[in-house]
Amino acid sequence: MALRRSREESRRGVASSLLIVGLANPGRDYEGSRHNVGGDAVRLVAVRRGLRFGLERRQRAVTATVSTPRGPVTLAVPTTFMNESGAALPPLLRRTSLEDLSRLVIVHDELDLEPGRLQLKRGGGLAGNNGLKSIAQAIGTNEFSRLRIGIGKPPSKEQGADYVLQRPTGARKVALADQVERAADAIELLLDYEFDDAQGRVNGARG
Repeated sequence: MALRRSREESRRGVASSLLIVGLANPGRDYEGSRHNVGGDAVRLVAVRRGLRFGLERRQRAVTATVSTPRGPVTLAVPTTFMNESGAALPPLLRRTSLEDLSRLVIVHDELDLEPGRLQLKRGGGLAGNNGLKSIAQAIGTNEFSRLRIGIGKPPSKEQGADYVLQRPTGARKVALADQVERAADAIELLLDYEFDDAQGRVNGARG
């Protein structure tokens, strides 16, 4: 699906072949939490590629550009809170001139996947994720791609908010860090391969 723009909304920046956005809450209070694994994975890719994120105040995100054989790819982490992630998307899409929204990949935590599982997919439901809801509302569609990082379900539905915002300790902390590493590996597959090839490799891997 293409996003229409007026002449006044012309891009400012480098046209990108792919826009990869990792969701997270800002601030030290949320560092290392389950809810931040999407942003952590995108940041880790930037570190691996020797890139520094630049703060884009108007776009409400930090961004970095990766050179690939198929053209530049923009990595981004919104500076908004998770539930307001959509505020960053229209400016990012204008900056990158991305019109095919299947080339927008949102990286986020997923309660409906057990820890250790990753899933790369195009479109689909929003599964109660307020960050995804905010993005879908802001850009008028949910037909964007996602890299879902499994964090498993909380002990009860009532504990959902505490569970995702919690910073695990001990073995669970180590396991979460490993999951971020594996999610960064999956993002790098998107940089090196076409989506369908990367999808087969990510979804076929065992956690």
